[in-house]
Order: sequence, then structure tokens, then C-alpha cells
Amino acid sequence: MKAIYKAFYAGIVCCGISATLTSYDKAFDNFIDVEPQGVISENLAMSQPDEMVTSAYAKLGDDWYTYPFNLWPYGDVSSDDAMKGGSGTTDTDYHPVEVWSTLTSSSPGGHMDELWYQLYCSISRCNRALVSLAEYGESKLGKDITRQREAEVRFLRAHFYFKLVQLWYQVPWVDEEVYKNHSEEQTPNNQFTHEELMDKIVSDFKFAYDVLPMPEQQKEGGRANKIAAAAYLAKCYLTMAWGDGYEANTGTGHINQKYMQEVVKYTGEVKDSRYGYLSDFGDIFLPEYKNSEESIFAVQHSNYQDDNTLYGRANWSNMLNGCWGIWSCGWDFHKPTQNLVNAFKTKNGLPMFDDYNNEIAYPVRGGATTQKWDPRLFHTVGMPTFPYKYETSFVNAEGKVIQMMTKENSRTPNTYGYYASMKEVPQRSKGETFDNPWQAFAMNDYVLRYTDVMLMRAEALIELGTLNEAREIINDIRQRAKNSVAKHIAYASDFCEISLYPAQYFTTKEQARQCLQWERRLELAMENGRFFDLRRWGIASQTLNKFFEKEQTVEYDGQTYAQYYKDAHFTPAKNEYLPIPYNQLYYVPGLYTQNKGYN
Repeated sequence: MKAIYKAFYAGIVCCGISATLTSYDKAFDNFIDVEPQGVISENLAMSQPDEMVTSAYAKLGDDWYTYPFNLWPYGDVSSDDAMKGGSGTTDTDYHPVEVWSTLTSSSPGGHMDELWYQLYCSISRCNRALVSLAEYGESKLGKDITRQREAEVRFLRAHFYFKLVQLWYQVPWVDEEVYKNHSEEQTPNNQFTHEELMDKIVSDFKFAYDVLPMPEQQKEGGRANKIAAAAYLAKCYLTMAWGDGYEANTGTGHINQKYMQEVVKYTGEVKDSRYGYLSDFGDIFLPEYKNSEESIFAVQHSNYQDDNTLYGRANWSNMLNGCWGIWSCGWDFHKPTQNLVNAFKTKNGLPMFDDYNNEIAYPVRGGATTQKWDPRLFHTVGMPTFPYKYETSFVNAEGKVIQMMTKENSRTPNTYGYYASMKEVPQRSKGETFDNPWQAFAMNDYVLRYTDVMLMRAEALIELGTLNEAREIINDIRQRAKNSVAKHIAYASDFCEISLYPAQYFTTKEQARQCLQWERRLELAMENGRFFDLRRWGIASQTLNKFFEKEQTVEYDGQTYAQYYKDAHFTPAKNEYLPIPYNQLYYVPGLYTQNKGYN
């Protein structure tokens, strides 16, 4: 039978039908040897290298709420920044990630397994594109374009592998050689150590950095460029600089100064590029600014008006995260915690590091108190009595004029409280890409934004002892936040107070480190990375277990919620990484080794 385009992955569950035929005649043999109709043959597909590269790019946004590539359940819900949300703890499979104590290889069940599978599907497209480029690239595209496309694909492969290693520690390395040899099902996940896997990811990003053009020369904005590769290299080196993620081997006692120097080197490339800070913090999360100077690399999304398709190239990863009752299909997931809201408190314009969480507080419009807040709170968290996503008046899906968010905009307040996430959704008046019964938005997913990279730079500078430059970076970011009141959140101006750090806050590494870690939380809140920061710094267990103890007693206007945290516990030497999903572990028995701590 002529080959049909197909691929198998190590440890990936595939469905197939096999049959044993005891006899058949030549007529039947001839019958099944015809060219298949309605499919792309392997030879035809592989002979079109540029199209294969496009196919690899297409996987960037080819996700769904059960396998979101932006990792919002695994980077936020798993942390002290966000609760799962929805109709209750059994709504979706993500509850074990927010309490950790019930996390097993089969729970969160299908969602975790789907994510593993889909990330390897993405890697498979990259590998096939590399094989196609090697065989047909120069003859069809020319030597220079072929080499550039190879660099783009290796960037994409490293991007997907970074997510896999970030989640599962040790995973099977399936590259183009494994694909060509059909040895996926003989490739174990312990063939390479975690450090060796990170080195392979770095190698792909370095190839991309060496070959790709600067953003000014990359004519198509959605493609990877040299500065995006530099930013990702900085992220890799920063991750490696603190240790391997397990708390026994991670933290200030394990810092690799050489890796920190690499972070400074590559973030310097970003600093000197055309990228920079948007002048208003709120603009970063509006669709009309989605490819601004803040965006170094992002997953591109569109609506049907942009690309003339039925649904558009929508962002389906965040489809559950719209506010209840404001969006026609807002399912009220990804809910900010009270701990996160408290973290935005300020005193004399500076964070309340030691006592921020001693008392529950929240701003109520029309009732300003002496408690002041970092302005970024009002750009990040939707709160009753305030406009949702800046709109002081709009017509909701039921035709009602809405002027503010209320307590009615929470689906299950007795479980998840009254706050809502705002960054990942557009304004209501901008409309939905698709609704009934789902919704999706044309919001890009940031992979690397400029401020994030500058905070990486500040973090490395602190650990290298260059404290003044780190303070300058952090104060630039705080100044931008200070300037981000009048345009979008003038209604909250009486609640806002933020100051720059004076020099005495950066006289020791310990003080500077605290400022940096706080700044990352406030600046990047609800952007899907809080847990990975806590793990990198080696403080996940102490932070989360303290959070669980306090958060189970929170209330808003007399309504208690989050009591499910009484069953939560983060266990070091186990919960730093996810377990290998059950289906993957037993697809080829004995091929994969489970992560430590999980049975």
C-alpha cells in the first residue's frame, strides 16, 4: 500500500486497527495499492519544504482549553496567584494541580495526557520539516532561505521542548534522526539527563540565534528572529542557573555564575534591539497593541474579520477564562486569589513585603481608604464595583447596559470568590471571535515580552552583584506602572500609589532579590508563569504551603470561599514536576521512568 502521511511518537498513545489476513488474491492486493484520495501523500508533502515549515508554525496556536500551550493551569492555577474557577472543583481535570496533594499520573487525567501528546505532535511537525528541508530545501528555496527556515524550525522545536522539560523534567528526545529511523518507540525518557536535555534545547536556540535575521530584516512578523532566539536563550540559562528545579538542588546555594553571565549577555542583545516598553501598562493587553514593541515573540491569533474564515485563528486556550455574565460564554476560570490581590498593597508607594497578607483587603469604588494599591492591580484583576477591562459602559450579550462588574459576575463565589482575570481577554465592546456554547478571542499569547526579559536581566545582575543597574531596570518598570493610570483606570486613581525603590533597598543581594521577585509577581501576574518562578528560586514548598494555610480562610464581603485548600499540600522532592501521564507511561511498558515521588 502506498504510504499515507503518518508519524508515531515515543510513548504517545495512538489508535490503530490491525488485521491478520490468512489469504488474499492478487486482485485484492491490486485494489489496496491505489493512491489514497482525500489525503496528502507523504512524498508530496515532504517535497514541499516551505509548506512543511508553515505546518510547524501552525502548531503554535493549535491548542485547546484541555491542552493549553500557554500553560495557564500549570503555571498559574498551580501557584498562589490563581484558582481554577468554573462551576466547582470537578469542572475540568485541573483541580489536582491547584491542591497538589491529589496529583497522580492519572489525575488530572486526560488533560495532562493530551498536553503531552499535542506537544509531541508539534515536535513531529518540526522534525518532518527539518527532513524535508534537508532533502528538498536547496533545490526549491535556495541555500540561504533553506538555512534560515532550518533555524526557524529549530527555534520552534526548542520552544515546544522547553515546555515539555519545564513540566516533566525528563522526556524522550525525539529529533529528526529518530523520526527518520522510526525509533520513537525505542526512545526512553531517561536517555538524557535533565541538564543534557536543556543543553539540547539551548543548542537549537543557539543555531537559531546564529542564523536568523534581526527583526527589521524578518519581513513576516510572525516568524522567529535573532532577538527572539536571544531572549529564549536568556530564559533557558536563567532556568538552569538556579539548579534543576528540585528544591534539594535549587536555590541561592546552587547558583551558576557562568549561566547568569549568559543571561546578561543575551538580554543585552534584547535591550539594544528595537524592542522596548510600551508607555502604558494597560495597552500591552489590548488586541490593537498585540504586535507592539513589547512583543518579542507571540503566538499570532486573529478573528474571522481579519482572515475571512468561519471562526478565525482564535485563541482557544483561554476560551474558559471570560468573566461570568459579561461574556456570552464566560465560564469564569482562571480566578485571581486574595493573596495575589493583597500583594498589590503599597505603603508609601512601596510593597508591604512582610505584612501584605496579614489582613484581607480589597478596593471598593466609592469607598477609598488609607490602604493604597499598585496601579497594576486594576489592569490585572477584575473586581466588583469597578469597570471590567476599563469599559465604563457597554452592552452585554443579553442586551443589558453594563457599567461595572458586580458580585453577580462570579459563577461559584462560595468556592472561587468574586475576582476575575482580565489580561487574556479583550474589551467586551470588541466582541467575541466565536460563541455559543464556546467563546474565543483574537488575543495573541505572549511567549516573550520585553518587560519579562528585562526582569530576567535584573535577576541575573543581582546574582552577579550589579545591584544598581538592576534597580534602574526595576524602577523603569515601576515608573511605567505609575504612568499607567490616566489613560485606562482614571476611575481608580484615588486608590493608586506607587513609588520607585530608593537606593537603600538595593544595598544587599537579599534585599534586591526580594524586590525583584516581588516585581516579577506584580508585573507578570496571571501571565501563566508564577509557579515556574517559585520553583526556579527554590521556594515553591515554603511559599505554597503557607499560602494554602492562609487562603482557606479568606472571605469577600462576608462570603467565605477557597476552603478546598484545607486539603492542599505541596511536597518537595515530588511536586516540583508533573508525573509522567499514565497513558504515556504504560503505552510501551518499561520504556519510560516515572518522576520521583509518584507511584
